[in-house]
Amino acid sequence: MKARVTVTLKNGVLDPQGKAIEGALKSLGIDGVEAVRQGKVFDIELSTADKAAAETALKAACDKLLANTVIENYRVEIGG
Repeated sequence: MKARVTVTLKNGVLDPQGKAIEGALKSLGIDGVEAVRQGKVFDIELSTADKAAAETALKAACDKLLANTVIENYRVEIGG
């Protein structure tokens, strides 16, 4: 089973890397960029076929390692 975990900074948390990317895009002449927030994506392959077990395991992985839940949110998407 394949899954994707997306980790992003919570609203209100400063994002210096996103700000740097925003500035770089503007300096490259990319018009219409108002704001950039950066994050992380993890593509994970699991050996289980049990969707509920996979979601439980991935949430535990996020809480323990993949995300700093004080300043980051995460979203778990499970495929087939």
